[in-house]
Amino acid sequence: MKVCTLPAMLAAAFLSAALPALAQTSPASADAARDALAKKEGEGDQSALLKQTLTAVDKQYSLIRRGQVQVSYDLNYSYIGQEKIVTDIGAGGFTLFEIENVSSHTITNTLSADYGLLNNLTGNITLPLISKYAEAKGHSGVSNSIGDIALGARWQPMEARRDQPNMTVTGNVRLPSGRSPFKIIAGSGQATGSGVTAFSAGLNINKIVDPVALFGSMSVTASLPAKNLYQLNGTRTLTRVAPGHSVGFGIGFAYALSYGISTTISFQEAISAGSKLRFADGLNAKTSMQTSGMLNLGLGYRVSPKTTVNLSVGIGVTPDSPNLSVGMNLPLAF
Repeated sequence: MKVCTLPAMLAAAFLSAALPALAQTSPASADAARDALAKKEGEGDQSALLKQTLTAVDKQYSLIRRGQVQVSYDLNYSYIGQEKIVTDIGAGGFTLFEIENVSSHTITNTLSADYGLLNNLTGNITLPLISKYAEAKGHSGVSNSIGDIALGARWQPMEARRDQPNMTVTGNVRLPSGRSPFKIIAGSGQATGSGVTAFSAGLNINKIVDPVALFGSMSVTASLPAKNLYQLNGTRTLTRVAPGHSVGFGIGFAYALSYGISTTISFQEAISAGSKLRFADGLNAKTSMQTSGMLNLGLGYRVSPKTTVNLSVGIGVTPDSPNLSVGMNLPLAF
């Protein structure tokens, strides 16, 4: 479908007015005039801008060609502030001790690399470096450590077509390479990982309708239990944790305001079943279900025909979510 833009209309009008003059010039001069009026590479390509924005918002929306490598850097800051109920598990259930204010600030630097295994299959590795500061009544701590490394793959079962939704199937393995929350001793620092191996599978769908791109996703995550623990929890010793399964979904859209600026609005939610806890004295307990929901606002700025820098702000809309999240995605070229 041919799209007429204001620059193109002005160029056409200018060219029409200049035709008599061009007729009197040499062929070389006419070619130079046409080149000056021609659209430059990457200029006005809103579909490309939307694809780059989708790639940064959720890397599962775009694949790279076989043999190609793509590296990106993400910087994220998140803040959590809450009132924590400190309890102990006694013979008759939970015993309330006190309510304390807890706040944490986390800065995550993430390097990720994609490699095109096939034209429709991309492998991925993600390496997060985490700096975390937490403060609670009577103690505070800082940790600087590697986070949980993730290995994943994205597969596009059908060829992408402009007039049809594009679908991508994803798989991911998260390794417990960060500091486990189940092995932290009070006053020795903060956890930077989940402490368990997790497997995720998901489905992502997007459709570009210039100048808007619609996208949605759903996923399922299952985790292996953490065994052979020896962590004091109140007056008891925690020996085993089996995290519950979780499901998640997300919806949103990206809108190209101009050739160089795009915006995104999305909502993501994850629902996690309660974790099963086992203590050294044989007591078993289960935590409650958690629901995390985030409203995300993003801005993409196209600094070159092949590079778009994306900024985002996330606002937690449920009690189990971070209060605030600020992020930046920067593609790296070598």
